[in-house]
Amino acid sequence: MNFLHTSDEQTHPAINTGTIVSVRGSVVDAYFPQRLPDLLNRLNAGENGSVVIEVVAHLNAEVVRGIALTTTSGLARGSPVRDTGHPLQVPVGQALLGRMFNVFGATIDQREPLTDVQLRSIHQAAVPLTQQATQSEILETGIKIIDVLTPIERGGKAGLFGGAGVGKTVLITEMIHNMVSQHQGMSLFCGIGERNREAEELYREMQAAGVLDQTVMVFGQMNEPPGARFRVGHAALTMAEFFRDEARQDVLLLIDNIFRFIQAGQEVSGLMGELPSRVGYQPTLATELANLEERITSTTTGAITSVQAVYVPADDFTDPAAVHTFGHLSASIVLSRKRASEGFYPAVDPLRSSSKMLMSAIAGKHHYETALAVRQTLATYEELKDIIAMLGMAELSQSDRAIVYRARRLERFLTQPFFSTEQFTGQSGRFVRLEAALDGCDRILNDEFADVPESALYMIGGIEEVKK
Repeated sequence: MNFLHTSDEQTHPAINTGTIVSVRGSVVDAYFPQRLPDLLNRLNAGENGSVVIEVVAHLNAEVVRGIALTTTSGLARGSPVRDTGHPLQVPVGQALLGRMFNVFGATIDQREPLTDVQLRSIHQAAVPLTQQATQSEILETGIKIIDVLTPIERGGKAGLFGGAGVGKTVLITEMIHNMVSQHQGMSLFCGIGERNREAEELYREMQAAGVLDQTVMVFGQMNEPPGARFRVGHAALTMAEFFRDEARQDVLLLIDNIFRFIQAGQEVSGLMGELPSRVGYQPTLATELANLEERITSTTTGAITSVQAVYVPADDFTDPAAVHTFGHLSASIVLSRKRASEGFYPAVDPLRSSSKMLMSAIAGKHHYETALAVRQTLATYEELKDIIAMLGMAELSQSDRAIVYRARRLERFLTQPFFSTEQFTGQSGRFVRLEAALDGCDRILNDEFADVPESALYMIGGIEEVKK
């Protein structure tokens, strides 16, 4: 396995060497008689330095404790261990586009390894407040239902909630496509605790959709030790920060799944013997999540906008992992299995999704009022569904019937064909500007399309596509 050894270690193999004192699962204690390696330093042990260890604690003046980021098989008491003198490093630069990496910055896409690239530590400080952009701005995704009802903040963090098979990956692929084609930005996909199968499928889907050459993929897979899964988010952010700060590009960072990052931290904490906190989580949960999330922000030169898939344990929104994650999000996009089964794609639940950007001061008065009217119409329709199911439409008052007709047309108008699914549906994708989406909603709310069959509004782009 190619782990990108650094040149100083190859030229001076005996900079600072020690011996292994104990190995307990992923926890490794090492004795360094010359000098103690710094916290977070990378240690190499085993044959050809194949076991990578990160220093997490100083036990005394000569012994350090580390967490192995690879399997520890082959290690024994007395085995030599080398201090590299620096933290974990990953490559940065334009050469990363179109490639797939692991937590060490080594390529895992079975193509030629990267050579002559700049390396950077995965542990970077968050951007100071003085350099952050102070104005809230909406990032247009080109997806009607998201832009109108749950706008995403440029440089903000949006949570994507949903079970298996409701379209999270399709939505993520579409966002990547629109980011590349409309914003001239690049996308970075970070898989934390992903299944190997999902990583491979996503790689092929990106290739088929033609967005791979503007995408970087980083994976810490489900079968890897907790240390690797815990650090892969930091590795991905370091790569993203290069594109924001040096290349001055907008970056769309997709994390799947942020809960697995918290879970990996919980495993590391348990291995370290720390006392668990509430519900068995690590006592440092809030700090660890903040260290990662606070690096996702917009500066005057560019922005890292993050869409994070969030698994909510046992659908309990009071779980500490969910509570702490929610504290960092500016928008919540909830996908619904019921809507997917009814054929409404993207299957975003308009009543359970929300965004802090939907205020008249940020989105503008027109956007705010239109979104409110759309949500109100859909909410009233939801309440009337029971009456319709039992007694039929005939029992509704004239005004209620008008609301139902409006809501059914709005539901269909908020669907749209995606570029990433063209080969499956045979329909060409649409990127819909926010103004066009709002105009369409306005005109439906004003009963302009009351005489048009509902099906004419289904799976179209802008409202002008309706054939009367």
